[in-house]
Amino acid sequence: MLRTSASRVLDDSDRDEALALLDMDPVANVFVASRVRTVGLNPARLGGQMWGFGPRGALASLCYAGANMVPVNAGPEAVHAFAERARKQGRRCSSIVGPADAVSQLWERLEPYWGRARAIRWSQPVMATSQKSSVPADPLVRRVRPEEFESLLPACVAMFTEEVGVSPNLGDGGALYRTRVAELIRIGRSYARIDNGRVVFKAEVGAVTPLACQIQGVWVDPALRGQGHAVAGMAAVVEAALSCFAPVVSLYVNDFNHSARAVYRKVGFREIDRFMSVLF
Repeated sequence: MLRTSASRVLDDSDRDEALALLDMDPVANVFVASRVRTVGLNPARLGGQMWGFGPRGALASLCYAGANMVPVNAGPEAVHAFAERARKQGRRCSSIVGPADAVSQLWERLEPYWGRARAIRWSQPVMATSQKSSVPADPLVRRVRPEEFESLLPACVAMFTEEVGVSPNLGDGGALYRTRVAELIRIGRSYARIDNGRVVFKAEVGAVTPLACQIQGVWVDPALRGQGHAVAGMAAVVEAALSCFAPVVSLYVNDFNHSARAVYRKVGFREIDRFMSVLF
């Protein structure tokens, strides 16, 4: 039987304990851990709330509740507590994403109140590598320069639309998405091969901690697919990420995207976990 312990909203006094919990699984938790390390737990800076399950000094689980809802180390009791808080608060996120078991349990409890999802990605293998790829890296893949923002942006929008199923330009006209793309360029975490203004390949290192980093936004110009750009480009990004950011490079991918999974395996990634995403 589930106990009735409630979740609580954490603040900066809980930071060290939260990070200790996050670092227990640095690959699965890289997104949340990167946010906490960068801005702390104050909701105004975090862009949402961090819910904790367990008393101070014995924190057992977390749930990031911002633009995304991300459970961390959440067993049935924690899922029950987080779902109750989310139900009472109402949906404020655009997705629920994280370890498949926890997300599926959260969604089972929330669907009757939040309504149908736009899409559900039931199985998303989490892949990781800690070694430079054995395949040759594309020497033309490099960090994107700020003055190349306008060249890169259409490729980013195309990638997002293809992957998520809706354009990032909806709602606010794309202002928030443009800001995020520009920020990743500014901090040196956007990589691409750009030939005479044409983006051939691109990817970003979206989340970084001292223990792991996560690649996102992998895209090849559709007219140039099947020519090896993805393998060589990813090999270059992995090499750069291992050198500049963290000792483990990770990503997650839809299970039905067989071509992408084959690319990542060829580069040296191995499947180590499974995520699930509920998209609104």
